[in-house]
Amino acid sequence: MKFPSIFRTSAPMRYDIKPRYYDPVKEEIDQRTSRIKRELQAEGLIKEGDELESQGGGIRGSFAQYRGIKERSSPNMFASTALIRTMIFLLLLGIIFGYIYLGPVIFEYMAYATLLIGAIYLFFRLRPKKKNV
Repeated sequence: MKFPSIFRTSAPMRYDIKPRYYDPVKEEIDQRTSRIKRELQAEGLIKEGDELESQGGGIRGSFAQYRGIKERSSPNMFASTALIRTMIFLLLLGIIFGYIYLGPVIFEYMAYATLLIGAIYLFFRLRPKKKNV
């Protein structure tokens, strides 16, 4: 707390420097944005007072552009990476538990199962397709 006085005491000098920062990338982006804006105004695509939409404009309006989950473009069920990952996980789990309960005989059973599945796959793959009449 300071007592009132008729004499003025000198205050310490304040160190007030405003730093200048030069970012060449930001400067180039600003120049390109202004050039594109001038070109669009010259072509009449935007009005004089309009602002260009930026990609990183924050969260406002982001959820309004959500269009839902995309439908699969391919009808192939095995094209899904999640399904393939699940199949590999179940196969490894079966190998581990089979080795624990049956021992090394599980590899012989797996070889027979692989041949059976491969034969069924080739049968359906090479079968002539029926044409709708």
